[in-house]
Amino acid sequence: MPDRLITHLRHVDLAVPDFAKQLAFYQDLWGLEKVAEDTGIAFLAAVGSPEQYVVRLREAGQKRIDLIAFGAATARDVDALAARLTLAEVKLITEPDKLKTPGGGYGFRFFDPDGRVVEVSADVAVRTHRKVEARESVPVRLSHVVINSPDPEPLVAFYERHLDFSLSDTLTHPKIGAAMYFMRCNPQHHSFAVAKGPHASLHHLSFEMRGIDEYLRGTGRLRRAGADLLWGPGRHMAGDNTFSYFIDPSANVMEYTTELTLLDEDTWHPGLHDFTDPMVQDQWGTANSVEDLLARTPLDLPDPAFVAPPV
Repeated sequence: MPDRLITHLRHVDLAVPDFAKQLAFYQDLWGLEKVAEDTGIAFLAAVGSPEQYVVRLREAGQKRIDLIAFGAATARDVDALAARLTLAEVKLITEPDKLKTPGGGYGFRFFDPDGRVVEVSADVAVRTHRKVEARESVPVRLSHVVINSPDPEPLVAFYERHLDFSLSDTLTHPKIGAAMYFMRCNPQHHSFAVAKGPHASLHHLSFEMRGIDEYLRGTGRLRRAGADLLWGPGRHMAGDNTFSYFIDPSANVMEYTTELTLLDEDTWHPGLHDFTDPMVQDQWGTANSVEDLLARTPLDLPDPAFVAPPV
């Protein structure tokens, strides 16, 4: 079992141009709960998660990933990671200090090689949460985040070397080579993944459901409400997880999933999966075609590089 300073994915913060519509989508359709709000900012939690929030929305003129937040076990681990990054000449945005976001805690922020903002924190208060019941089609927790990068190999190496992430599997394509790298910071097959794309931007956010029935009920609820189903329902090969991808009001891709593989890290060896293989795309064969997926995928706009969000 690897000895890591980072333990898990906490939350992803998004800037969105249509704040009211996006907030309504997350609350009324997606199944998250608003736990705090200020002018132009809202914090949303997953019912079954002890995290204070899993998504933060901020009203802005242009959509972007404001930051990706990971957890650490202790404040000492936070300090150790900050010292490691400083020694490697990684640009820190803030030094380790008390956090002012819901739940408090102790953390810092830095830029990754693509200019994306990353936060690492510890000692965040645990949120009162509950068990998601059978047939209750709301997210249990935030499962993983996938980002686009124009130069994924150095980015993957950065997360491996400096943040102790491990490569679980690689998705390949005959025309472009490595298309997506699935990375883990705990036994979950991936909490983070890097896809090859023209710009640094969000690829998708994924939310874990209680089980297959709840996953399908959630997928059906979104479809009946007229949400734009991009791809699914189906089941991937890498990670063995289910998928239903929707487009939100800000043209971000959001996923319902369940049953993502938990690995035996002492015995696992990364594999290569050819994306052109229909079984790799969807083991069940129930999802719509990849050609349809690519034709309908929202335009990938670049996130601002090395620009920290105002909050």
